[in-house]
Amino acid sequence: MSEKNLGFILNRRSCRDFQPDPLKEGDLENLMESLRWAPSAGNCQPWHFYVVTHQEKKVELSRAAYGQSFIADAPVVFVICANAEESARGYGNRGRTLYCLQDTAAATENLLLAATALGYGSCWIGAFDEGAASEVLDIPQHLRPVAIVPVGYPRSVEPRTSRKTVKEIFEFID
Repeated sequence: MSEKNLGFILNRRSCRDFQPDPLKEGDLENLMESLRWAPSAGNCQPWHFYVVTHQEKKVELSRAAYGQSFIADAPVVFVICANAEESARGYGNRGRTLYCLQDTAAATENLLLAATALGYGSCWIGAFDEGAASEVLDIPQHLRPVAIVPVGYPRSVEPRTSRKTVKEIFEFID
């Protein structure tokens, strides 16, 4: 892996302070492609993505996220949803309870890394009331919102957070 590509991973930060400027032309489509091409178990692609630019809907989503008002400041907000039954068709209960969540997590990470590569800030938000978010966007009952990700130009960049050491988290089995 090139150092440049590794840099997108190592330099990704959670952004909670956005400028109001819209995304550059073509970048929204690139971000959408990053979601679409995420890996999924058995290529089931058990997801659905909402792209929210409507200001009042973004405000309502910030309320559903327990008052995380910075969500409404981003020019675009993605809501990533899992379709558990779609995954269950191929993998039964394990697909329903695990694979669909892993798959949407992979898609969310793709989005975060693509946003970083394009010069945007983003934040993976899992702290929200699923029912309230579903109501805001009229999400059908068979879809479960699992992440909210605001994306936009960062007004400020958060400092790098600490990480556990390699010794603490890796176990080598020879």
